[in-house]
Amino acid sequence: MKRLDVIGVGPAGPEWVTPETRELIEQATDLVGYGPYLDRLASERHQCHPSDNRVELERAAGALDLAAEGRSVAVVSGGDPGIFAMAAALCEVLDHQARPEWADVEFEVHPGVSALQAAAARVGAPLGHDFCAISLSDNLKPWSVIANRLQLAARADFAMAFYNPRSSSRPWQLGEALSLLRAEQPGETPVVFAAAVGRPDEWVRMTTLAEADPTEVDMRTVVLVGNSRGRYVRHGDRWFVYSPRDYL
Repeated sequence: MKRLDVIGVGPAGPEWVTPETRELIEQATDLVGYGPYLDRLASERHQCHPSDNRVELERAAGALDLAAEGRSVAVVSGGDPGIFAMAAALCEVLDHQARPEWADVEFEVHPGVSALQAAAARVGAPLGHDFCAISLSDNLKPWSVIANRLQLAARADFAMAFYNPRSSSRPWQLGEALSLLRAEQPGETPVVFAAAVGRPDEWVRMTTLAEADPTEVDMRTVVLVGNSRGRYVRHGDRWFVYSPRDYL
């Protein structure tokens, strides 16, 4: 069988991998993905095909070529493969670059634990009501589109999760995003910074929209912003944040 599975390995170690994904990894002959993700999974029985994190379309086409040769291929993403990850790249290649030899490849996408789920679980339920996820990277879309979505989401009172919030080459976007939200939402709106959830260097900080400091954030961080009814609650010696399920 010519088979290609797109999988997500969660945000950290093996405890975040679903049983279905673990079985698909066991069955695969070839693993294709960003090098650090493959490092979590590789064994002697796998042929690994690592690549840089900025060549998703080339990686997708290469994985389809391997599957067309009769290999059992798993394309690996962190988190969930359908959230800012490789599932979209595979679909895009099949849409725009389809080759006859790919026609017989059985193609499936399998869910994983997303970074936003892991981050939210660490602090309670900041995404407990309607929410949206927005990538702050302007590599594939203009900042004007991102800014418009941020303003509309704030006016609609969505809780939000920001991916790709800040990097050395894009140091200003998160600060600009927070400024846009401050014009629409109260300063006490809960904000959570969560980096490397589930790993030894995990770091989580709860703050407010008024006090959130974008310089604390890097590319590993997921930023969660509550809606207007978001609340902090103390239980024992811990603080949690949640978005109430109603507007009553």
